[in-house]
Amino acid sequence: MGHLLIVLVVVLLFGHRRLPELGNALGRGIGAFKKGLDGKDDDDAPKIPDDRA
Repeated sequence: MGHLLIVLVVVLLFGHRRLPELGNALGRGIGAFKKGLDGKDDDDAPKIPDDRA
């Protein structure tokens, strides 16, 4: 019953049109968080030297 109440409050606050957008953003955030915990980020990629100097 508690989960239903939370969903109802979210729908009332954000509206039914924004729920897919919020779910998508939440999913991307969780994915980025998991990548950060695993240490898999783009900063670990090898750097290509820039010889244009």
